Amino acid sequence: MATPDTIESEWQDAETATPVRNGLRRRTANAWRRLLDVVLPPVCLGCEGRLLEHDTLCPVCWRGIDFIRPPLCDRLGIPLPYDTGGTMVSGAAVADPPVYDRARAVARFDGLMRDLVHGLKFSDRHDGRRLFGRWLMSAGADLIGDADVVIPVPLSRWRLLTRRFNQAQILASEVARLSGKPLSAAILIRHRATRQQVGLTRIERKKNVAGAFRVTAAGIASVKGKSVLLVDDVITTGATIGAAARALKRAGAVRVDVLALAIVSDPGHII
Repeated sequence: MATPDTIESEWQDAETATPVRNGLRRRTANAWRRLLDVVLPPVCLGCEGRLLEHDTLCPVCWRGIDFIRPPLCDRLGIPLPYDTGGTMVSGAAVADPPVYDRARAVARFDGLMRDLVHGLKFSDRHDGRRLFGRWLMSAGADLIGDADVVIPVPLSRWRLLTRRFNQAQILASEVARLSGKPLSAAILIRHRATRQQVGLTRIERKKNVAGAFRVTAAGIASVKGKSVLLVDDVITTGATIGAAARALKRAGAVRVDVLALAIVSDPGHII
């Protein structure tokens, strides 16, 4: 029969054993990590040169990315030539205000960043997702802090079937995991198939995605009165994220901010 003395002794044993078990788990995990590093050594995600750590770039490749830093346009997220103090809005945003409220991107869509995005999008290169997640957390810190829910820009059913994954959802999942914000990946849908945007003009892109998105009936409660963080891989002209933001606002979202890996910051350079 258990007595107070034996119960207290068992509690003490359990309290002593827990740190021991945790320490054993850590040592086991570290041993597995060292073994995996021998089998699959860390390499640069850009040039595949040997590194000491996983999920990063070598110094040379790191310098090959044109990261976007302030000063920048608060609405479009594009870099500005000089800082005038306070919140700044570019002439492009004043002339043609976007449907979404704010946009941020990690870097310009050129050089190595273009290669990394294309690798993720077209070549099943998902090994950079953890690095991309850290970059997005840094570039979109203010947007993430204000967000109630994280939503990826969806693909059409056919494109999802042929590609087998949605790169925007991979990025959104990393942001949600690192930030602790809820991820809602199924409430915004692309209910109408559209042509690929590559090769289309700015006006053609807007027409192509107009009305292509909607929020599901079950998802309206998740966005109504909420601040939404919309995640995509690249912002080119803003046509796709604009159409998606419009659908979210029609469903009752009070704010829609956009976070992307890359942005085409030169309006004359449309891909």
